[in-house]
Amino acid sequence: MTLPLVAVFLLTVFIIFFNGHAGGDGRRRRLAPSPRGLPVLGHLHLLGSLPHGALRSLSLAHGPVMLLRLGRVPTVVVSSAAGAEEVMRARDLAFASRPRSAMADRLLYDSRDVAFAPYGEYWRQARRVCALHLLSGRRVRSFRRVREQEGRRAGRPRRGRSRRRRAARPERAPHRVRQRRRVLSRVRRRERPRHVRRRPGREQVRKVLTDFQTLLGTQPVGELLPWLGWVDVVRRLEGKVRRTFEALDGLLDKMIDDYRRQPSNGDRRDFVDVLLDVRNHEKEHGIELETNEIKAFILARTPPPLTTVMEWAMAELVTHPRAGRKLQDEIRAAVGSTTGSVVGEGHVAQLDYLKAVVKKTLRLHAPLALVVPREPPADAEILGYHIPVGTRVVINAWAIGRDTTTWEDAEEFVPERFSGSAVDFRGQHFELVPFGAGRRGCPGLGLAEASIEMALASLMYHFDWESAGGTGPSALDMTEMKGISVHIKSALQLVAKPWIT
Repeated sequence: MTLPLVAVFLLTVFIIFFNGHAGGDGRRRRLAPSPRGLPVLGHLHLLGSLPHGALRSLSLAHGPVMLLRLGRVPTVVVSSAAGAEEVMRARDLAFASRPRSAMADRLLYDSRDVAFAPYGEYWRQARRVCALHLLSGRRVRSFRRVREQEGRRAGRPRRGRSRRRRAARPERAPHRVRQRRRVLSRVRRRERPRHVRRRPGREQVRKVLTDFQTLLGTQPVGELLPWLGWVDVVRRLEGKVRRTFEALDGLLDKMIDDYRRQPSNGDRRDFVDVLLDVRNHEKEHGIELETNEIKAFILARTPPPLTTVMEWAMAELVTHPRAGRKLQDEIRAAVGSTTGSVVGEGHVAQLDYLKAVVKKTLRLHAPLALVVPREPPADAEILGYHIPVGTRVVINAWAIGRDTTTWEDAEEFVPERFSGSAVDFRGQHFELVPFGAGRRGCPGLGLAEASIEMALASLMYHFDWESAGGTGPSALDMTEMKGISVHIKSALQLVAKPWIT
């Protein structure tokens, strides 16, 4: 046999062997494109200080489905509506599980909440608790009184204190945006006697919750590069996690014990009351909740991501004063101008431009820019690309909301484009997925929508707003700061002028 024939024979054997291991279809083994990486580090160096923005830039060069190697962890990033639809609807079951997260395991009682729990029997039980008992339409409607009370509170103190313009100087948001924290915390806990409410102090609770949110969004270096685990030791990550968890665990123990000693009835029942009832009465229906599961449910519903949405909405309305005035005109026409008037949820249902503003804010500023990762338990496929088992799949909701192939003038804040539009964020339109979709979509979407709309309507009804530098495109620094949710980097300070005095 001559040398050319030997070469042809070996090439033929190689092709047959390769096709056989590719399942008979070469396309099914086609991996998603990747940028050039570095040995060992892979593509970690490309993420920068704002990973969602860096990943969007990479996707423009390498495509809407892109394979990265973050240290030892293969990660596929999806940056298009078509890719998101395939992951969250067409192949939803194949991508229903989550990768294990060291932070979620440590802070959420071995990932016992709905968001981070691996797909399986426990997750199905947890989802059922949410759907039937905590976040059903009936339950969301039952919290209407709380939302409306907070709406009334939004206009009361500042108007009573002064008719002059006053600067709001919170830590991270306008003074009235703090009502978002109160609404959600009151959904989780009833008002307590004064001697109980004072223990522990508000500042202590706020600090612990802030640390919790920061740590939950922290990626330990040792997870990606085990040989660099010493970096986590140097930055004392383990100690921070332990102290935060112990503080939270103690607070939750006291809260749950308080609820057990003082149960509520009727419309005074809230989130924790319901969880304790489920624990006590639903075992015969296959639902079992232990104390740690109840704690994980409570922690998973801390308010910062939605507070962040409110912060961005106010910032956009101040830097786009025409949109702000149009929204105020709509709200004030519906509610009226009589002293003592307040926004009710009956008014909110009529406010089309308000809903357009919320959609526009969520399109540009998704609560979680990078949706919590998924991980297929078996080989899978996205838009024709092979996804090997164990690959993390991340949907870049921030990039999808700014996709120029879907949105005209994608970076602009023009709520009118949503007026009369059927596109919404409830998981049926994948060009707008700020809360995810499918089995792993946010089960609290209904409560989130109602709370955001009520809070924003109340803020814009009672006050005229501007920054210390006035209004307009240059009024605020809109630079982003990364975290589990993407904040405005500079603390938002606005001037509130009461509308009705």
